[in-house]
Amino acid sequence: MNNLVPARHYLAIAVPLLAGAIAAPVFASSHREAPYITQKPKVDATDFYLFNSYEPGRDGYVTLVANYVPLQDAYGGPNYFSMDPNALYEINVDNDGDAVGDVSFQFRFQQTLANGTGVALPIGDKMVGIPLEIAGGVSASSQAAANFGETYSLDVVLGDSRTGARSGAVDAISGETSFAKPLDFIGDKTFGGVQGYTDYVAALHNSGGAYNDITLNSCPSGAQDARVFVGQRTESFSVNLGQIFDLVNFNPTTIEDSENNNQLAGKNITTIALEVHQDCLTGSGNGVIGGWTAASEQQVRVLNPTASFDRPEIVAGAWTQVSRLGSPLVNEVVIGLDDKNLFNASQPADDGQFADYVTNPTLPALLNIIFNSNQEFGVADIAPQNFPRTDLVAAFLTGFAGVNQLATVTPSEMLRLNTGIAATAADAQSNLGVAAGDLAGFPNGRRPGDDVTDLALRVVMGALCHNIAVDLNGDNALDEADNLNVCGGETAADNEASAPAGAVAFRDGAPQNAAQFDTNFPYLRAPVSGSTASN
Repeated sequence: MNNLVPARHYLAIAVPLLAGAIAAPVFASSHREAPYITQKPKVDATDFYLFNSYEPGRDGYVTLVANYVPLQDAYGGPNYFSMDPNALYEINVDNDGDAVGDVSFQFRFQQTLANGTGVALPIGDKMVGIPLEIAGGVSASSQAAANFGETYSLDVVLGDSRTGARSGAVDAISGETSFAKPLDFIGDKTFGGVQGYTDYVAALHNSGGAYNDITLNSCPSGAQDARVFVGQRTESFSVNLGQIFDLVNFNPTTIEDSENNNQLAGKNITTIALEVHQDCLTGSGNGVIGGWTAASEQQVRVLNPTASFDRPEIVAGAWTQVSRLGSPLVNEVVIGLDDKNLFNASQPADDGQFADYVTNPTLPALLNIIFNSNQEFGVADIAPQNFPRTDLVAAFLTGFAGVNQLATVTPSEMLRLNTGIAATAADAQSNLGVAAGDLAGFPNGRRPGDDVTDLALRVVMGALCHNIAVDLNGDNALDEADNLNVCGGETAADNEASAPAGAVAFRDGAPQNAAQFDTNFPYLRAPVSGSTASN
């Protein structure tokens, strides 16, 4: 991009951006983040990723990943984790900065029984339908034993997501507009192990891998080729979940990274993944985009007293948003409990109503109570005191000019990505992203391997008020010149004093890095098997 600032200056303003994107502090992915959404796991968005594709040979493409249906136990049969056929799932992109989507990718799901009525077996003199999703093994060569199936369609909407110009994605080979969603990984016996499941998934896609090559006719010429995958994957987020919400029941200054601390290990997620050329996303803007995922339901849902397989309820009315996710965990640990349902129903353009939660965040005060009840840090108050947090407002809600600020500035919560910054190869990524000098990482978008939890624990307690481990002025030294001066003090010493615990390396002990993921689309790995028995 021709509007990028020089690299040294870029780094100097990119690093404070870290404060913004996780000033809404992040301690877990967005599982069960609001009271109402706990009743609707099929439309509960858990994580959203937006990054320049780092698969070799995919320069110029952007990957967008939205995960839904939280905390899936791999053995959770017999009906497993289908999507809601009466819901609308969206990935929205703003490219001009008005906090309104300019491009919306909309997914609708359909459920089917084998042969329309399901597999039936001869029992005595009657044919009786079976109670399970499968009647035998399923493989790449034969899916005849599958009693249940899901398909989906994908529409691209330009302009208003409800009234804008709509165009359906098509299979790049067959021209079909309906795509198969693989069955969940029921178990090794059903699919013949991990490789058998991988081969089965590949057999459902025209690429011979875990995605379909599609054509998006509404995109500009030369940018219409895209990829899509929808299906079960291994949970992509690592977090010490139970301990975090039990008043941080560990010592965050001494705990070491261990997979034993990841309480989401062994669970799965349902992934909606797209890879789209950046020219389809950036429009006439400055190359920076903002993104978020959302799920909506129709306003009226009436239970069907004579429920059938495909009509357990009757739905009608306008689409109403019930789930929303951009930057990780704003709603879960930043928005007040009384406003969580409202946040899920709101649009980024209306985020001014939630400003107090950013300018005067309560989480640092809660951490102060938890960590400093006995003044173990030697000070009376370890929470940062530079109120209002105008530095976080600028970074978190607006982006920075020349870095990740959209063409027009409308304060709003979304994940922002500068498509002009080259992706970092998987083996060279830092899981601390921009804070460690990896400018292609969080909070410039978010990759699966970015450890937003550790970053958040440090930043919320004032890490950016202290000198940081990045040579901002290029003098080959880490010194007072490497204080960002974003915390309102007249000197570096004033900034440090406003955040007494800002230099502490807080962590949650759950590892998160690029090595936990594949290096090609859709990046998230095959799901955990529901059963590893060999009989």
